[in-house]
Amino acid sequence: MHCLAALALTIAAASTAPAVTWTLDPNHTSVEFAVRHMMVSTVRGTFDKVTGTVEEDPADLGKSKVEATIDAASVDTRVAKRDEHLRSTDFLDVARYPTITFRSTRAEKLGDGHWKLVGDLTLHGVTKEVVLDVEGPTPPVKDPMGNLRAGVHATTTIDRKAFGLVWNRVLEGGGVVVGDDVAVVIDAEATRPAE
Repeated sequence: MHCLAALALTIAAASTAPAVTWTLDPNHTSVEFAVRHMMVSTVRGTFDKVTGTVEEDPADLGKSKVEATIDAASVDTRVAKRDEHLRSTDFLDVARYPTITFRSTRAEKLGDGHWKLVGDLTLHGVTKEVVLDVEGPTPPVKDPMGNLRAGVHATTTIDRKAFGLVWNRVLEGGGVVVGDDVAVVIDAEATRPAE
């Protein structure tokens, strides 16, 4: 009887364990994107400034919450003139919409180390639900400073026009300058103090 009571207390304690907060490491987190250019090649870029947190529910990872903020002006395609155009009112309009945010609403486990993460993406002042295909999280490791680190790899594709990013030009022979679908690849590393 004592063993059963102890087991019940252990289960109850686990189910009410407080959330554990992880912080995204901006030096080891990348948000990359790719879009077709003139229907003949793919232009790739990154957002260089990303912050965020993960509120991990130890009892149920599916109830964990992810919030991330991207500095829209940190867009970098390695071509200064193109980056200026992307920051302008034709595209991101960073003066009016300085940040891009993601807030998760639910997660579904698809298999070992494989999740579907659903959340609200706010881009260019428009909020739409997006689904991320997530690999991870990796098992935590202790870094040289004594903190724990873990990582995930996530992908999704968004329709830029759904977020009001509609600028384009029609090519003389047909087709357009900028494709509608934007592929996004995220490699995120998060850290927290070791217990």
